[in-house]
Amino acid sequence: MLAGCSSTLRLENRASTDVVSCPQDCLGVRGRVLSVQFGRSGDSSESIGLMDLLDAHRPDIDRLHITCNPNGALATRSAPGPGESRVLALPPETHDSAFAMTSSFTTMLLSALACLTEFDAGALHGLASEARPLLRQAAETQVPRPGRAVFLGSGALKSVARESALKVLELTAGRTVTQWDSPLGYRHGPKAAVDDDTQVYVMIHPDPQTARYDMDVAREIKAQFPNIPVKTIGPEADIAIRGTGHAGADAVLYVLPAQMLAAQWSAELGLSVDDPFQGQNLSRVVSGVTLYDWNQ
Repeated sequence: MLAGCSSTLRLENRASTDVVSCPQDCLGVRGRVLSVQFGRSGDSSESIGLMDLLDAHRPDIDRLHITCNPNGALATRSAPGPGESRVLALPPETHDSAFAMTSSFTTMLLSALACLTEFDAGALHGLASEARPLLRQAAETQVPRPGRAVFLGSGALKSVARESALKVLELTAGRTVTQWDSPLGYRHGPKAAVDDDTQVYVMIHPDPQTARYDMDVAREIKAQFPNIPVKTIGPEADIAIRGTGHAGADAVLYVLPAQMLAAQWSAELGLSVDDPFQGQNLSRVVSGVTLYDWNQ
């Protein structure tokens, strides 16, 4: 993620996978720039590739590395300068050993909010207190694994929908196919994937205006597919979340149902949450990617 600074702070979401493959689209930004990298292990090929690109072509760019591994490259590799460099190494408990990111996702997200926004760290206690009964409820509720699972969210919750879909896809080793979208965007074609073996989860935004659109889509899908589970997540929803009213911070609560469902469905399939692919196809840390020099 690159943050370009001029008279006001401008944040742009640029995945390291995009910057490494298309540096010509990303590294031409001018002014004071801060590159913010996140990494559970801090050793993925693209994390290293982005550091290589900045070292060689934009050493003036400042860097903030948020990582769960104090021994990984993001935490230990020095930058040549003149750009400044800082590392935020999170507690070892956040460096989860499971294949899919769970506690690492949550703590890196909250750390970014604390560093880059006006997020009130005092809200952490309330979020943690609300998470505990949600986790207990999810652990005590067995939901049959569907062939397809859909996660929908508006605004900041669209990214949570993506993360939710990814967790289920990863931990079921692709045997539950997932989709993610915004509730309004889902009508424009992607809804064609819904069938009788689908579960739909609609995240209800904490903003009342946005929530109207979210609820309308949930009702619509329920009416069109009366025999499938369509669950809402959020204020006064099927899976109730009070939260702080800030969608970005409340993301750590909205993602919990999918994380728990993914673990349950993985166990139902007889898979290990630490290695659902049994060493084939995908690995916990992406490595072995060929990195090419960029000749401008």
